[in-house]
Amino acid sequence: MRLSGAEIVIESLIQEGVTSIFGYPGAAITDIYDTLDKSPIRHYLVRHEQGAVHMADGYARTSGKVGVCLVTSGPGATNTVTGIASAYMDSIPIVVFTGQVPTPLIGNDAFQEVDIVGITRPCTKHNYLVKAVEDLAGIIKEAFYLARSGRPGPILIDLPKDILHNKTEFKYPKKIEMRNYRPTYSAHPKQIEKATAQILKAKRPVIYAGGGVITSHSSSELKTLAESLTIPVTTTLMGLGAFPGRHPLWLGMLGMHGTYWANMSVAHCDLLIAVGARFDDRVTGKVDLFAPEARIIHIDIDPTSIRKNVSVDIPIVGDCKDALTKLNQLVQKPGKQEWRKIRQPWLEQIKEWKETHPLNYEQGKDEIKPQYVVEKIYELTKGKAIIATEVGQNQMWAAQYYHFDQPNSFITSGGLGVMGYGFPAAIGAQVACPDRIVFDIAGDGSIQMNIQEMATVVANQLPVKIAILNNGYLGMVRQFQELFYEKRYAQTFLKGNPDFVKIAEAYGATGLRAKHPEEVGPVIEKALSIKGPVIIDFVVSPEECVSPMVPSGKAMTEMLLV
Repeated sequence: MRLSGAEIVIESLIQEGVTSIFGYPGAAITDIYDTLDKSPIRHYLVRHEQGAVHMADGYARTSGKVGVCLVTSGPGATNTVTGIASAYMDSIPIVVFTGQVPTPLIGNDAFQEVDIVGITRPCTKHNYLVKAVEDLAGIIKEAFYLARSGRPGPILIDLPKDILHNKTEFKYPKKIEMRNYRPTYSAHPKQIEKATAQILKAKRPVIYAGGGVITSHSSSELKTLAESLTIPVTTTLMGLGAFPGRHPLWLGMLGMHGTYWANMSVAHCDLLIAVGARFDDRVTGKVDLFAPEARIIHIDIDPTSIRKNVSVDIPIVGDCKDALTKLNQLVQKPGKQEWRKIRQPWLEQIKEWKETHPLNYEQGKDEIKPQYVVEKIYELTKGKAIIATEVGQNQMWAAQYYHFDQPNSFITSGGLGVMGYGFPAAIGAQVACPDRIVFDIAGDGSIQMNIQEMATVVANQLPVKIAILNNGYLGMVRQFQELFYEKRYAQTFLKGNPDFVKIAEAYGATGLRAKHPEEVGPVIEKALSIKGPVIIDFVVSPEECVSPMVPSGKAMTEMLLV
């Protein structure tokens, strides 16, 4: 079958099982759009290319499939960079197609020409500039394989306009063999044996799980290990949902805004079992004082993550599911032991820390506390919603007060920390999971960074609910200024905020508002009863802080308990 480059792109996507893509057309990719319009693939027309990448990201996180984004050359391509970098930091499998000027014009500063391959080289798992139409099908096959295998990540394919015109015989490869890319999935038995010996003799162990547990679908194996040996579990922000948020062994999130008892447990444990986590600075704080009494086991499929930030005693390279399965088999061999009795002193100590400094806030009669809004959303959605967040205080309150019992239910820009991520990611999640309730918990600053996607959500009648915690500030920076800059609120007061109810109505959606605590529950219930998209403007306490907080450069035990 002889096809043009544009037809090869669409046929290849069909072969990969792609049913939905997110994009914005332009002159360089008009041929693809002309072909796409005649295909069974549903295209979601965004209003800004950054939104398209975040939608593909949210789609990938909740569906378990590769998300796909299609944009034009020049500014269309550069507008995707923030979203690509976010997906790279969080190991999310997406494939981004960008248009490019015709091959003979590359390097001539042609109209809407940019070296997007060079720009994105540091923030993609791999990228391609297609130089011959004969290579195109193989590159697309390779791109999807790379995106989803090993440690997942974003792939970019740059498509010169003449390549899309040219024709060749189309034959889609059935499989890919890459000599220089062979991820290690099977954990080494000797390392598993060493880890098992340490786990069985530990008195104060803690499991520290990250997003790798969710990516590898190993939540069940993690729960089995924790329960069979009575080991408390904490997770990173990216790992929320990897372990049930209401489980007796659950410590809550660790790190800068982690729970007091999670941070204290890590600081005093004698064995830290890290699974699919990368010890980033928001988790470790001052590295020299991180888990100072512990031997560390680190399981990760990416060998470059191991010993990158902290010293590790037992490295295990492999898929988390494979490693945890093998560990679960070995730890059972010595026979049944009274682990709850053995762990009792450790569990009692953790209980004391938890009772001394629990997560709390006081909901008075006048102002709405943002934590109360998150708790009411949890209550009224019965903990079953997909929660997307922006970045800032809204992100941390969602992490602390919505108790995630299932993986793939919390989607946030964890590594790059992108304001404006949550709303488009929620749209992608709603496309992937049309039968689930999807909330974006946002701040009044961050929601304005991609609020133009209201047009996308309305045009497609996607029932995303947007809960704006409206405190009139760039809240997290204001909190920094309150605590460390003597309350000099330089440029964090958001004078000139729009009326978010009218914004919703202007786009053809529903807008609701709550100003008093007694209105919170009813407006959430009303929003849930509406089939289309809804913005809920919660006017919350303007100077509420996220607590606990570890100041930058301090040890995780040096928490400010505001």
